[in-house]
Amino acid sequence: MILDGKCPTGPLAQRWDKHRQEMKLVNPANKRKFKIIVVGTGLAGASAAASLGEMGYQVESFCYQDSPRRAHSIAAQGGINAAKNYQNDGDSVYRLFYDTIKGGDFRSRESNVYRLAQVSTSIIDQCVAQGVPFARDYAGYLDNRSFGGAQVSRTFYARGQTGQQLLLGAYSALSRQIKAGNVKMHTRSEMLDLVVVDGEAKGITVRNLVTGKVSSYAADAVCLCSGGYVNVYYLSTNAQGCSVTATFRAYKKGAYFANPCYTQIHPTCIPVTGDHQSKLTLMSESLRNDGRVWVPLKKGDSRPPAEIPENERDYYLERKYPSFGNLAPRDISSRAAKEACDEGRGVGPTGYGVYLDFNDSIARLGESTIRQRYGNLMEMYQRITDENAYKQPMRIYPALHYAMGGLWVDYNLESNVRGLFVLGEANFSDHGANRLGASALMQGLADGYFVIPYTIGNYLAQTKPGAVTTDHAAFAESRESVETATKKLLSINGRKTPKEFHRELGKIMWEYVGMARSESSLNKALELIPALREEFWQNVRVVGSGAELNQELERAGRVADFLEFGELLTRDALNRKESCGGHFRVEYQTPDGEASRDDENYSYVAAWGYQGSGAAPELHKEPLVFENIHLAVRSYK
Repeated sequence: MILDGKCPTGPLAQRWDKHRQEMKLVNPANKRKFKIIVVGTGLAGASAAASLGEMGYQVESFCYQDSPRRAHSIAAQGGINAAKNYQNDGDSVYRLFYDTIKGGDFRSRESNVYRLAQVSTSIIDQCVAQGVPFARDYAGYLDNRSFGGAQVSRTFYARGQTGQQLLLGAYSALSRQIKAGNVKMHTRSEMLDLVVVDGEAKGITVRNLVTGKVSSYAADAVCLCSGGYVNVYYLSTNAQGCSVTATFRAYKKGAYFANPCYTQIHPTCIPVTGDHQSKLTLMSESLRNDGRVWVPLKKGDSRPPAEIPENERDYYLERKYPSFGNLAPRDISSRAAKEACDEGRGVGPTGYGVYLDFNDSIARLGESTIRQRYGNLMEMYQRITDENAYKQPMRIYPALHYAMGGLWVDYNLESNVRGLFVLGEANFSDHGANRLGASALMQGLADGYFVIPYTIGNYLAQTKPGAVTTDHAAFAESRESVETATKKLLSINGRKTPKEFHRELGKIMWEYVGMARSESSLNKALELIPALREEFWQNVRVVGSGAELNQELERAGRVADFLEFGELLTRDALNRKESCGGHFRVEYQTPDGEASRDDENYSYVAAWGYQGSGAAPELHKEPLVFENIHLAVRSYK
């Protein structure tokens, strides 16, 4: 099946404006008649719920945390991109658009990415109006810094706490709507099913994580803003609660899952220290503005870094990519780090680490300037490692960080299931095969503040408010299926915990479906994952009951979804016989080790449709058409 992204036609720069003029509108007096469910309260969810509430819609907002302020967006550090060109260094909407397309290795839609670049400038104005304390220069103007994959300074930041400050801004807007009565907030509530009636999303079924009560909620449209899925690898920079459950349950109700194999490895994370870890810690990409990445030239050189002279160091990013140097994109920088470590030149106790050295910047700018820019990050690093990054280089290594894949959506951010809209990291739409640093926050806020208010109105204008209530049989069926699944998990009474199964799955995924993939490794994963899943349903032990706070039950449900989703991700990686961005097949690389795309056969979005338990998913394709950009071999040299 060939999918239609419903992208507008005409000149690229005019498409979004033209589309807005052509969309249907809901009369202001009628907006309060419509109810919209928003799942997730990160940047995408909080901004969407606040915006829709401000417009007059009835909004029901759901999160599994005890407060929207605990959404994982708060952990983002380095910054948010916008084409403001305050530095007068040549930036523009088109350049941000081009950098994003190129950074994604030409595997994203032109129309969506250009719209993202267009509205980026409004995002900064919105956030400043909310009081977000962006860094400013001596004259009081907003400051910028560079990030990977760009040769201009377009990243706005609030020290190393940009996600936190942006989320607090969105949260304040959301809180205003909660107080006004336009948004009803449901905390500690996890979505466990999507309710579809006659092919349209009309509600969700949730479990109250404190009481265990299963309830259904009806609405005229549903927005999923539930984040990404890289915790399928167990160890990642994501919070432990981040899961694929909301989007995967929607997938099982008919929504297509697009490009699941596009997972991002972040090059700047604190290396793994042992099996005791349940997550990894991100060190912001912004550190690569002033830090130089290097390893010893000689294999097995275990001398302290201060004892290794300059002529015995390999600043490999500067050597291999002189134009971008230490700010080469994440996928390239991650593979380069892995390559150096695989050669035996890694540093640290495990040999899986490289140095990020600030000595030159401190000598040039002074320690006080580096403290001002990155002080909280340096402090966090010292607390975790007991090492002072002002006196000795940081040790970093790549880790799973972000999902470029997600539920398939069209230009309106609507999935193939009518009335189901997907925002932020939960959809696939804007980043292609690799996300540029500081673009995640940009997409989440763009979708919530500036896209969904228009596109969801176009859908609602063609529907009757309140046409379906929780009295419909589909809601009872949904609750029954959720309760049956819960009882099944509790009844197995095996010997291994959900965490043990999750850790085993993560090892399979990292070893066979990680930074470097091959046909043989992927086929091996497709042997191991079903076997592990079968063992899970025979031998998992979930203590407690379903009628109470039960974090083991929460974890078990999420792991069960990961065990199915991991196979879907692997199938997608096996199907895509090329290398592009974060998807690196070792069989498809250039002589100098770079990704080798196959534009003739794989210039499409791979959208997978669920066919039932035990059946292979069905592949649907959306061809990618490039009218404004010439497809080229991606080079950062």
